[in-house]
Amino acid sequence: MIRAAQLAKRFGDKRVLQKLSFALPEGGFLLVTGPNGSGKSTLLRLCAGLSSPTGGTLELGVERGELGYLGHEPLVYRELTALENLELFARLYRVPERQARIRALLERFGMWDERDNRVSTYSRGMTQRVALCRVLLHEPRLLVLDEPYTALDAAGSELLDAVLAERSGAHTFLVSTHDPERIAHLASDRLEFV
Repeated sequence: MIRAAQLAKRFGDKRVLQKLSFALPEGGFLLVTGPNGSGKSTLLRLCAGLSSPTGGTLELGVERGELGYLGHEPLVYRELTALENLELFARLYRVPERQARIRALLERFGMWDERDNRVSTYSRGMTQRVALCRVLLHEPRLLVLDEPYTALDAAGSELLDAVLAERSGAHTFLVSTHDPERIAHLASDRLEFV
């Protein structure tokens, strides 16, 4: 699914990644850990196709439409409602039976009753729930999740635990987190940045 060989990334004179090699097979779950500024987010952005390496090779075994990416920004439109956001993304990804899929996700993430309110009125945790719905909407084969537990309360975190566990093995995951022990039992491999 993902193969990196001697992967490197620089920003001007600053070297963020150097000589990083790993393989993530289809159905695998790669857990990425390390302190802030160690290169975790850069790696995930490279794997999501949002940035290009400056050295080495990176091969992705999925098309762009088969990838779901959650970064530090939730990438939902604040002036739209949760329902409008998901309808927009469902059209972009040509999700079949989109109304049923949207409803199922909003109900699962506890956002159905808030569906007609603008995202700008939501707490950060509620916005994160909508962002998770967006990421899962088109049933991507590869899920690249950068700190997916950000701003989630205990109930939201437990819900995400369940969603990850249900999809583990059926989907391929690349997940960075500051709380690796929370999902370590799902990981088939681990990359630790220093």
